[in-house]
Amino acid sequence: MGSRTGSHQLSNGLIVSGRPEQLKERQPTMGSRAVPYTGGDVKKSGELGKMYGVGFSGGGDFPGPPPILKPSSRGSSASQHNSGSMRSGPNSGPVGHKLTNSGSMPKKSSCSSSGQLMTPIQPTGLITSGPLSSNTGRRSGQLEPAASFKKVVYGSSVTSLNDEIKLGFRVSRVAMWVFLVVVLMGLVVGAFLMVAVKKAMILVAVAGVLAPMVVILLWNFAYKERGLLGYLKRYPDAELRGATDGQFVKVTGVVTCGSIPLETSFQQTPRCVYASTELYEYKGWGGKSAHPGHRCFSWGRRHSEKYVADFYISDFQSGLRAMVKAGYGAKVVPFVKPTTVIDVTKSNRELSPNFLRWLADRSLSSDDRIMRLKEGYIKEGSTVSVMGVVRRHENVLMIVPPAEPISTGCQWTRFLLPTYIEGLILTCEDSQNADVIPV
Repeated sequence: MGSRTGSHQLSNGLIVSGRPEQLKERQPTMGSRAVPYTGGDVKKSGELGKMYGVGFSGGGDFPGPPPILKPSSRGSSASQHNSGSMRSGPNSGPVGHKLTNSGSMPKKSSCSSSGQLMTPIQPTGLITSGPLSSNTGRRSGQLEPAASFKKVVYGSSVTSLNDEIKLGFRVSRVAMWVFLVVVLMGLVVGAFLMVAVKKAMILVAVAGVLAPMVVILLWNFAYKERGLLGYLKRYPDAELRGATDGQFVKVTGVVTCGSIPLETSFQQTPRCVYASTELYEYKGWGGKSAHPGHRCFSWGRRHSEKYVADFYISDFQSGLRAMVKAGYGAKVVPFVKPTTVIDVTKSNRELSPNFLRWLADRSLSSDDRIMRLKEGYIKEGSTVSVMGVVRRHENVLMIVPPAEPISTGCQWTRFLLPTYIEGLILTCEDSQNADVIPV
């Protein structure tokens, strides 16, 4: 039966139909080698290392070609399948490296190239698309570059505040003239009676009447700013959702920067909606004056940099967000208490090189003067109260400076006359560092 056509017998004795299949010659298999663990090192990553100009073979100025695998014979053993031969590049010589299952890796060689600068490799082994920061290659003993304290020049969209806060008493002229006439008549009548009766008690009685009026005036001049701040603090907050166009409101909320964030000039505090840096000098007996009106034994302001720009405020009452129009030369009155940054005397003058550089950048003399540098700011995320007029334009909600001065009215319980102030009012708490909300 073994001679029948159309059938053949298998090796197990079974007879099947059909002709026996012709065995084809097996193609030689390529020998495989154990791939070492690279650990993120591009020098051990074959073609990837070649792309970045990093050599993986022996010496030479340029990296060698990738390893060439030789085909193994048909009857090779299992150990030959697990190990292959790798030839070095033409610049490295004909010495080969043998790889085994024990995980040994070929020697690493340094690759130097004087051509184009290679892409930097991070210590983690990751390849980034851009250069690393300049601080990466800096040694621990090197000094940081000197900071620049050049005066920043803003455009017309930022308001420069160079004047002091102007507060005045809003009293009608009729009342002022009546008061002056009463005072003069009292003095004249008292002097006439004292001459006619020849008793000084009448003049003492007149002085007793006029003395409380003089005390009230002096009290108003001394307590003027504190009384205004107390009035502003007690003023009730309004809700932007129900505010009408043209209404004067006080809004308290968190502020965020507009299109132009500000920064202080000395400490360089970033992302501020209001920034101020002021230099004061102390004048003793016969010392140099900071300005023409500087009195002796007092601090006078010599240099000032105050800036404010448009910003946004999120109302705590309604959650609405409004734009505060404080830029483009608007009248703004900021009540932000500055803090002392540096106190300079004759003894510690040389201990502040940054302060001397700040003075030199502004062409200010650094002679033997007692100086004090103060900075104040409203940083993004701070809680601020804004007092102004509501303006609604389509879907945009804005707070603009009022056209008329703001008056506190007569505060009888505090013996304060009506005080007025002109412009958009910004008030901020003293401890802003603890109240800043990251935005």
